[in-house]
Amino acid sequence: MGIANGAGPAEIVYDKATKRYPGQPGPALNELSLTVPAGEICALVGPSGGGKTTALTLVNRMTELTEGDIRIGGRSIRDTDPIALRRDIGYVIQQTGLFPHMTVAANVNLVPRILGWSKESARNRALELLELVGLSPAEEFADRYPTQLSGGQQQRVGIARALAADPPVMLMDEPFGALDPITRGNIQQEFLQLHSRIRKTILFVTHDVDEAILMGDRIAILHEGGTLAQYDTPDAILSNPANDFVARFVGSDRSLKRLALTTLAELPPSPLNGSRPAWPAAPASTSLREALATILGAGSDGLLVGDRDNPTGQVSLDALRRASTTTAARAS
Repeated sequence: MGIANGAGPAEIVYDKATKRYPGQPGPALNELSLTVPAGEICALVGPSGGGKTTALTLVNRMTELTEGDIRIGGRSIRDTDPIALRRDIGYVIQQTGLFPHMTVAANVNLVPRILGWSKESARNRALELLELVGLSPAEEFADRYPTQLSGGQQQRVGIARALAADPPVMLMDEPFGALDPITRGNIQQEFLQLHSRIRKTILFVTHDVDEAILMGDRIAILHEGGTLAQYDTPDAILSNPANDFVARFVGSDRSLKRLALTTLAELPPSPLNGSRPAWPAAPASTSLREALATILGAGSDGLLVGDRDNPTGQVSLDALRRASTTTAARAS
């Protein structure tokens, strides 16, 4: 018996979870204890040897616990059949893991068909998910093979496959790491928009602090030897690193990184008052960090908020500098 699919997101609890490998001097993961609230994204980040992937694969028992426990929705993974558990957890990896001899629809349908869904139901679910992840019209993509898709399209299929059986939990192991920077940025934003609709509980492994800050509702920073250095929201970690290791890991530019956590809509913009400077424009959802980069790149004194032809407000370079100064003071 696995965990309940289709019942909404589930809380994940690590309770002194420990993994030791034979012949190794110390644990790969050492008494990890943290709780990921249902429906949130937890980014696991840290240096090589910190136990990020070990912490991830313990959840679906691809790696077995040595000591401690992990509970999903209040149920211990030790009490769950490993095969059933894996079928009930979505899993997305860097190289997608798509079967090249199977069509896109067949790849997405894999777990539902194993679970006994009818061919028609599984096909309809695949078409629904392909539309959901931005592969539209779905009928045009469903019968293609993975080699006929771009890297970004393959990763979207991988995400659709992970969602196919409506799992309460998803595991993502550096899912966007192999993509070029432009495609990666696009898919990151698309996935965050998707998550706001599907609200799965997600463990997201990355080696990139900026990606962790962008993707995570919470971030777990692991130290070498698999010990937890800090677990908190991105803003709290950037504002108050727990120790020197965390401060060094997130970088000396953490005040600038904090600008990525606030949008133009939150600043808020100043009214136009009948004027419309010849400034670049950006949507209200743009982060202050992106806005600052846009202004400096254009050599302008500010930014219009919204559509260039119908802006809703404006933000001056001075206003962004003041916001940056306030952020820096809080992060110091």
